Amino acid sequence: MREASLSGVAPGASAPGGSAPGAGPRTEIAASWRRTAARGLDPGADPQVALLTESELERRRADSALAPLVPQLLASLVSVVDAGQMVVVADTDGRVLWRHGKAGVRREADHLGFVGGSAWTEGNVGTNAIGTALVLGEPVHIQGAEHYLDSHTRWGCAAAPLLDPWTGRTLGVVDISGPSRSLHPAELAIVQMAARLAVLEIRDQHAARHERLRSVAAPMIARMDGHALVVDRSGHVVAASGTTPPTRISLPDAMSVGTIWLPDLGVATAEVLPGGWLLRLQDHDGGEPATDLVVDLSGRTPQLRVTGPSGSWQQALTPRHAEILVSLLRAEHGRTPAELAADLFADTTRIVTVRAEMSRLRKVLGALLEGRPYRLADGVRALLMLPEDPTTVLPGSSAPVVVALAQEHPGS
Repeated sequence: MREASLSGVAPGASAPGGSAPGAGPRTEIAASWRRTAARGLDPGADPQVALLTESELERRRADSALAPLVPQLLASLVSVVDAGQMVVVADTDGRVLWRHGKAGVRREADHLGFVGGSAWTEGNVGTNAIGTALVLGEPVHIQGAEHYLDSHTRWGCAAAPLLDPWTGRTLGVVDISGPSRSLHPAELAIVQMAARLAVLEIRDQHAARHERLRSVAAPMIARMDGHALVVDRSGHVVAASGTTPPTRISLPDAMSVGTIWLPDLGVATAEVLPGGWLLRLQDHDGGEPATDLVVDLSGRTPQLRVTGPSGSWQQALTPRHAEILVSLLRAEHGRTPAELAADLFADTTRIVTVRAEMSRLRKVLGALLEGRPYRLADGVRALLMLPEDPTTVLPGSSAPVVVALAQEHPGS
């Protein structure tokens, strides 16, 4: 059986990354192995991951923001398919939504359980390109023995996250996979290029929607005397009256017409516009801090709920932001970038990645989040809600802080 060691590679296998036999794994691979080992996965075991039902798979495909991009992704990667590799598009849960390849490589993938509806996060199947790209938020390639599970060492894969440049959220992953012997190192660059083309398409779509919203809102804004903002569905400000606006505000998931409360902005009256909202700001001290913050991990989708002096606000959390908040809520005196990197990646060197993630989280939490060290603001009362069986919290996550949380609160 392959040893889950960080000092070498699989017995009898070539060294990871094409280095000389006996050399240690690449830094990102070693960190991934540590995260996977902490989850308790046995390198010699066949992972048991429940597949999505056919109806749930079809629902996810239909609801996915990636659906319009799949034809373009396949067109940009047709040479890869012709060369005998398989193209896979997965969502942010690591679930395989689309597969495209010749019959031979699809049959080999079937033997690995790499099928529609399967989950390929690190927490489910260990080190692999889809799961590790989701963890790191950057393109990766995993070759042969760099996989954690013995059964995957004959496979090779390269994957890149698909990011929405407007919201900063990860939409999913595009992956090239196939037998390790036939995966060329250049395919990492190919999959990166495919992801960049998809991001450009997303950017163009957003820009067109903004222009339409701005043309509708301009006459309305011109007639206003008070403070008002026009925002798109993601909270990006496209026009303003009587105030110097931020570039983006955080909107609750359940936006509706009428009076709402927004962190940092206070009370506003919302009116629906085609593709966005008109927000009439009331005279209100937007500096009032929220007093209660709930991180609810009891359901399939992590949720953030904030209640302040003037109202309440709720928004879905990305898995990464949920992991960060778990870390901050467990740390009495906050976390430095290196400590957060250890909590999220088992790798204290990933400080740049941590800072980028914290910048995105600040756009959600605003004044509720402070730095040096990273922590919740004074006066914020925080509560972490877990499922009845805490071992199921964020099931696809391999973050050490999530693993530690589950071990501290075992299910009944």
